[in-house]
Amino acid sequence: MRHVALVTLVVDDYDEAIGFYTEALGFRLAEDTARPDGSRWVVVAPGGQGTALLLARAKGDEQRARVGDQTGGRVGFFLHTDDFARDHARMLAAGVTFLEEPRHEPYGSVAVFQDLYGNRWDLLQPAG
Repeated sequence: MRHVALVTLVVDDYDEAIGFYTEALGFRLAEDTARPDGSRWVVVAPGGQGTALLLARAKGDEQRARVGDQTGGRVGFFLHTDDFARDHARMLAAGVTFLEEPRHEPYGSVAVFQDLYGNRWDLLQPAG
């Protein structure tokens, strides 16, 4: 079986990003390995099955310009939950910025939030 294992997310700072994803979003730190070139291989995952994030520190002006806007202002990441109300409340308490009030669509309960750099995410509890 094939699946997408990792998606790269360009960040300003490893530790700042680890803190946000593990503390505010409740992800687990799956790996943090120093590399000979001074970079780190940092992987965070929401838990359970699914795709993890490779947090890659921006190198150079072109990559730094992409931090926080990797999808041109569109929602680019989708965090599924089995308990929308629980996770929404926990994330609000942790200081996560939601860009809208929760809404209930035919496909599920959803609200757009942004990560510490401004990338847009959906918190989504699928219907059914």
